[in-house]
Amino acid sequence: MPGKLVVLTAPSGAGKTTIAKHLLSKFSALAFSVSVTTRKKRQGEEDGKDYFFITEKEFIEKINRDEFAEWEEVYHGMYYGTLKSEIEHIWQSGKDVLFDVDVKGAYNLKKTFPAQTLTIFIKPPSIVSLIERLRSRATDPPERIQERISKAEQEMMFEPFFDVIIVNDHLDKAVREAEEAVKNFLALK
Repeated sequence: MPGKLVVLTAPSGAGKTTIAKHLLSKFSALAFSVSVTTRKKRQGEEDGKDYFFITEKEFIEKINRDEFAEWEEVYHGMYYGTLKSEIEHIWQSGKDVLFDVDVKGAYNLKKTFPAQTLTIFIKPPSIVSLIERLRSRATDPPERIQERISKAEQEMMFEPFFDVIIVNDHLDKAVREAEEAVKNFLALK
């Protein structure tokens, strides 16, 4: 049997990347699946570590060659996806895979690998707190923040489809809950 998949998802700014980094430091059995994206690299991000940054043309070619386990046009002209080869590489190394993906990507991974996947939905305490987090990050212009807020409101409707729901109102508590869920899931191996 191939390895397991732990899939973290959340609206942008809800804390999934912070929680993912913590889980990687806590569980040596997990390895991070680096997603592919067509968006521009942000300051401090590294190609191959944070994302594989490619052009839209290259992304479409990979879709046509069926190289993705899941992919999505998250924002207009901005694609994100998980390469099948990335999952296989991690499994071959003897580890389980940790994902930090959008809601539809998480849903599609669960659909593709139902028995092997734990999906965790990280939820902000409120849309107001999410807006504050997005603004305080200062990584996006106001129109992109508004786009992310609209998308977050849509993503919140997917909450019932996930195995574990964690409200990130206090990061320490959210991290502990994620840790517990992952520990229990990996122990089932």
